[in-house]
Amino acid sequence: MPVEKPPAAPKLADPYRTIREPSPGPASGLLAGLKPVATTKAPARSPQFAFDLALTLAAMGEPAEAIATLRELLVRAPGFPGAWRKLADLLEQTGDFAAAAQARAAAGPAPPSGNMPQARPASRGKHEAAERALRALMADKPADTAELLLRDRARQAPDDAALLHVLAETMMRQRRHADAARLLERGLDLAPGSAAVRHSLALALFREGREAASIPHIEQLLAHDPSRASYRILLASCLAMTGQLDRAIAIYEDVLKQTQGTLDLWLSYAQALKNVGRRADSVRALRTCTEIAPHSGQTWWNLVNQMSGPPAAADIAAMRAALDGALLASEERFPLHYAIAHALEKTGDFAASFAHYEAGARHYRQRNVYRADEISRQVARTKAALSATLFAERSDCGLADAAPIFVLGMPRAGSTLVEQILASHSEVEGTRELAEISQIARDLESASRNTARYPECLATMRREDFASLGARYIEQTRPHRQRGTRFFIDKMPSNWLHAGLIHLILPRARIIDARRHPMANGFAAFKMFFPQGQDFSYDLGDIGRYYNDYRTLMDHFDKVLPNRIHRVIYEDMVADTEGEIRRLLAYCGLKFEPACLRFWETRRAVTTASAGQVRQPIFRESLDHWRNYEPWLGPLKNALAS
Repeated sequence: MPVEKPPAAPKLADPYRTIREPSPGPASGLLAGLKPVATTKAPARSPQFAFDLALTLAAMGEPAEAIATLRELLVRAPGFPGAWRKLADLLEQTGDFAAAAQARAAAGPAPPSGNMPQARPASRGKHEAAERALRALMADKPADTAELLLRDRARQAPDDAALLHVLAETMMRQRRHADAARLLERGLDLAPGSAAVRHSLALALFREGREAASIPHIEQLLAHDPSRASYRILLASCLAMTGQLDRAIAIYEDVLKQTQGTLDLWLSYAQALKNVGRRADSVRALRTCTEIAPHSGQTWWNLVNQMSGPPAAADIAAMRAALDGALLASEERFPLHYAIAHALEKTGDFAASFAHYEAGARHYRQRNVYRADEISRQVARTKAALSATLFAERSDCGLADAAPIFVLGMPRAGSTLVEQILASHSEVEGTRELAEISQIARDLESASRNTARYPECLATMRREDFASLGARYIEQTRPHRQRGTRFFIDKMPSNWLHAGLIHLILPRARIIDARRHPMANGFAAFKMFFPQGQDFSYDLGDIGRYYNDYRTLMDHFDKVLPNRIHRVIYEDMVADTEGEIRRLLAYCGLKFEPACLRFWETRRAVTTASAGQVRQPIFRESLDHWRNYEPWLGPLKNALAS
């Protein structure tokens, strides 16, 4: 497949402007406030070194130290516009918008991009040798110890791209992909020709869930090395996650023609086929996976999940044999339990099926800790902070963009069905479960550490800040919109925690709460194998408590924002499909279209666990399926009753 021409590389930021004499203007007033920073005990740093250090500290996630370093620099060299601009960026990130505005004014207009000096390229051989030496030095150390040592070195050598690369890799070992991405962006400024740094950055962005941002980096790598399989596979994975599944499948197939293919590659290929509705092809790919790795729990789970009827006795025997393997790792063991449980469920052996669901959940809990109190505390704080008075006082805030439709609620409550119905309309595009709202909430929490926390900080934010956050959301979700329709869907279930934030920054956005009978919903979540992201779903008591927290907060929003959130009850949708669809479309400001009634015929990528179910009509048989397991659901029932 021909590789698309990559976009032109962006001009690098300007870290090394010539120092000039201070000029009168906005800087003079702000400088007076910085004077106390310049003590006689402060280390004597050159402006370039201090600026490099500040950039590195910011990339390492230490904004307070970066700000202090920039202030020290600007006392000594107030005519450093690049430092003023970086100080303004960091002050905005910490919520000090007034000081940020002063710093930005002091920086003056940004220089023309063509006049910016290029970053200093590192010698490839020297760079690679330095990385190898550092990796060897840190090889026998735990990740947290290695990080501390590398951070200390980075303070002494802030422009060492090899050092920043190894430090970022250490963070990625700890699954801190956002922190790693910041460091790698800094490393790429220092060594723009390093394919290894760019590849690591693309990988960190992908693992962080920023696949659209990763794609330009991969395409730039492929422009120089178009046959590299690892680059092509990563590109296909990013394309699949951004809804460009046909192109992703073509790349997977081309790579598989040239190589035997690993288990992960075949699994990714099978998942992409499933998501576009090519079930038979997906099943064939999964059969290949069972030949490559007969013990792969994820393979068996996906295979059983796509079977239209009970699995063959030979398949169940193969899964049991894999589970009995003495050397089977825990991460393979618990999805195998779920696969066997689902297979036995299809045969009607509900007692044995539940025993395997519980065993799989127990294995998961041994490796992952869920703290139910944290969600309960967040719900209580949100209720206290987001009152009817607050919403009334900020009724004129936010960005007046009506494009987003948020579908939220409990996982397995029917949100994918609602999305598929809406995405069958000619004016609506279905995207995926987008992480942008959660990221905005995390950033607000980080910025408010020294003042009010999120969500309490929403009461003290300036009116224009809400519109800025709304604009940020629209801009960051733009890469997920491929069709250019009036509306698009964000189907992140956990956005129920941030429904108040959504209303404040996007007051014209639609918010739909997908809801289902709590016992049916709770058991459906319990029996679903979520590889990550739903830690509460592996304990029946935790599920009940999570549902209660969700219900409590949505009841609060119904009270303080009456008629703002539209609720779709799954059981009502089954009982009166057309009536509920018409009400849903009316809430979204959409005219009725018959295609919405035949939603299962809509050809689009569906990337959630319900991809197979929404490609068929609604069946009433699923409503009371949970009752087959009722004898074992006491913990869920008790938690819900509490």
